[in-house]
Order: sequence, then structure tokens, then C-alpha cells
Amino acid sequence: MRATVINAREAADLVRDGDTVAISGNGAGMVSAEVIFAALEQRFFETGHPRDLTLVHSLGLGDRGELGTNRFAHEGMLRKIVASHFTWSARIQQLIREEKIEAYCFPGGVVQQLLREIGAGRPGLFTHSGLGSFVDPRRDGGRCNQRSREELIELMRIDGREILRYKPFKVDVAIIRGTYADSRGNISPEEEPIDMDIQSIALAAHNTGGRVLVQVRQIVEAGTLHPRSVRVPGIMVDAIVQDPQQQQFYGLGYDPTICGARRAHLGHMAVAIPDKLERRIIARRAALELRNGASLNFGFGIPGGIFGVIAEQGTSGELWMSVEQGVHNGQMLDDRLFGAARNPEVIVSSLEQFDYYSGGGIDITFLGMGEADCFGNVNVSHLAGNLIGPGGFMEIAQNAKKVVFCGTFDAQGSKVSWTHGSLSIVQAGKIRKFVDRVERITFSADFARKQGQEVLYVTERAVFRLAAGGLELVEIAPGIEIERDILPYMEFRPEISAVGTMPISVFD
Repeated sequence: MRATVINAREAADLVRDGDTVAISGNGAGMVSAEVIFAALEQRFFETGHPRDLTLVHSLGLGDRGELGTNRFAHEGMLRKIVASHFTWSARIQQLIREEKIEAYCFPGGVVQQLLREIGAGRPGLFTHSGLGSFVDPRRDGGRCNQRSREELIELMRIDGREILRYKPFKVDVAIIRGTYADSRGNISPEEEPIDMDIQSIALAAHNTGGRVLVQVRQIVEAGTLHPRSVRVPGIMVDAIVQDPQQQQFYGLGYDPTICGARRAHLGHMAVAIPDKLERRIIARRAALELRNGASLNFGFGIPGGIFGVIAEQGTSGELWMSVEQGVHNGQMLDDRLFGAARNPEVIVSSLEQFDYYSGGGIDITFLGMGEADCFGNVNVSHLAGNLIGPGGFMEIAQNAKKVVFCGTFDAQGSKVSWTHGSLSIVQAGKIRKFVDRVERITFSADFARKQGQEVLYVTERAVFRLAAGGLELVEIAPGIEIERDILPYMEFRPEISAVGTMPISVFD
């Protein structure tokens, strides 16, 4: 056996000051090596080491409190972060705002694909993902505060085409998770909700001379793991930490119907329609864009409400759904468990899923919308001066044939009412979401036009589409008047020509 079995504190002792540490994980504890993270944090509290770490992760992980990336969110412990999503750690967001760490935000798939390229010894990741957005070097180059000055992304032209090169770096430590390790160090995530990017993280560390530390629930005899279930070969693993109390999600035990080992009897309407009126209207209107046989993707947040509409209609068997974590079909889970499903048909690595997405495999995607501007640009990554991050949004939105953005018309205090076949505005939100200029460009309307994408913006009050000159108003809810309920709450005037009425079925 090449890998050694050690405890969590011994694993933490292997991380040195100044190391670049790449970690796996998603959302509410999926494939997150929590006992190793906790040991690292405790060692820092006790000794002040390790210090000045660079943390690398693709999708967001944590509980908005103590777990996940929050374990690293201490001044002195962290010097720099390269990631795609930050909302699960308010502490890291605060360190970024206060200029106490460097922060670089890349698209989620880019982080995973770059780790693969680093592990393969190639000169970085060459891709179109991010062109025209805030990661484009002609804009911010992915830099997210004044302290962040490195040029990690290069604009190039290859065969007359604009390309971004994301530069490689050394990975000193990989910290990943599986369900089982055998006595030769082979790692299987077979009972986890997702595989994520554990293989590419391990590859990057191993092949650049770093260490690979793995947390598992159980160590078993060599030869007992099915070869098809092994995702990280033992030759790439340096140390294993066993945690018999490891959970599938934060606070939840292992459910075999989520990893695909068993199939649950779900019954009718196992996924609920959203309770909140605004979200229910948006989900039902967006669901009218579903098309049988199309390759469909769904993003985190308001688009998750569409799963309830699909369950209500009983049409899931006619659709092909996927999410960026690598799960296809089944009963998609929402909110903090987003990214997993009960009775999934397919679970591939998130890395493979992003390859499919960035190559144009999505026919229709349903994504959240923080704010949109007069040109049709959308921002979900930088809101109210806070770094949110795009997660997998950028590759998905940039490459899908049709994009349906889903979001409330305004925010913070907005209330609507549906009575007697009419939608009325009870209270306008304090924050306008249709602004003259977005704070940062996460979705580039210019790039979308060049690609010939069809783009809709669905709210509870109105529907817009991307036109040649900017946003065009195409539908309003019954009872809504354009001059009274739409234009006064936008910072620009959209194109207005033939405006239809949103179907009454959306509201009932």
C-alpha cells in the first residue's frame, strides 16, 4: 500500500505555510472532507499555522456558518483564494471586502478543467469561457478587490479566434473525499451524491509534486471495491483519514436512493410547487419553455422551483434534465441540497459535465438573475458590493442554445397579489433589478448575440427577450399596466412593440 492511514490532526500537520490547497466539495457538505478541514482550523487556532494558504475550489461549499470553506476563513490563515462561488462563507466574503486576502473568481468549470490541465502538464486552460465577462482581462481579469493584482488570465488569438488562457500553478495539497478506500489506497465515492472533481484535484497535486489527502467513511480490504467504482487510483493517494461518522450531507445520513444504489418510490408530487407566489409564477412561466427531448440544465435558486412544476405535470419521464454537479434526471433536489437527486439515472464527474456544457451540449438552460441592464447583460456574481461568484453559471449561460433567466422583477420587500384574474403590486421592492448598467458582467449580451443565442428574462410581472438593441418587453401579467407597474421601476426604457399577456395558467 502506498497511502498511509493517519488521523485528521496528522493530515493537518502535512499542510505547510504558504501551500496552495485545492479542496473538493459542494453545497451542504457533499464530498466535503470536514474532519480534515476542522483539524486544519484547530491547528491554526492552537499554533498559528498553517499560514498564508492559497485556497482553490470550484463550486461553493459550506453552511454559511462554521463548516466547509468557513474553516479557512481566518485572517493570517488565508492569503489568497481562487474559486467560483462564495455565498456559503460570509466570513470569506468579509475578508475579501476588507482587503485582507487576495480573491480571484473564475467560472466553476474553468477551475475544474484548469486543475486537469495542470495535472496533465499542459500550459494552462485554453477556452472561450469567460470572454466578455468580468474575467476577461480587458475588464477585471477575475480580480475581485484592490489587493488582487496578479494577471492569472491571458487574452490570446488562435486561428483568428479570441481565446482566454487560464495560467497553471502548482498544487501543494489536495484534500478530497470518497466513501471507501481500500488497503491499497484506491478511492471510491460510490455512496456519495456526486463525484464532483475529486480526480482532477488529486491529479493536479500528485503530478506537480504535492500531497493528496483523502477522507473516507470506511477502509476496506484490497480487491473488495468494484474497479468501475474507483475514481482515484491508490498510486495518486498519499494519506487516508477514516471518519466512521461521515455524513452524505450536513446533518443527514447516507440515503442509497441519492447515490443510485436503490430506487425510492417517490409517489405523485414528491417535489412541492414553490409556496411563495412570485417564485411559483416564475417557475410556471419558465416551465412553458421546456421541450421534450431537449437537453435541459437548471441553475441554483429560483430555477429550482421548476422541479415542482415538472412533478405537478408528471412530465419528468419526457425530459432530459441535468445539473452542473454531474447528475442527470431523477427527482432533482432544491435549496441547500441542490446538485443531488433521488433516483438519478446518471452520475458523471462535474468535470465531464462541464466539458459537455462548454462544448454546446445544452439546448435550454434555466438560470437565476441578480440584475440585468439595458444591453441585456446579466450579473449574478457581484451584488451590492459583495462577491457572490457565478459557480457554473458562466459556462452554461455562454454555451446553451437558449437561455431562460428567472428572477423577481425587483427585490427586498417586493410583494404581489393574485386576485380575480389580476396581478397587483402590493409593495414595490427597494432594490431595482433592471438597471442601466450591471455592477459586473457575468453574462455578456454581446457574446450571446454573436453566438445567435435565444435569451428570455422571466419575472412574475413581465417577460423580456434579448433583441438586437437591448431588452424588449414581450409579455406582461394580467392586470399589469406598463406605464404604471413596469417602467417606473426600471432604470431604462426597454423596446416595446407587440406586448402579449402571460398565460392565465401561470397564475392559477
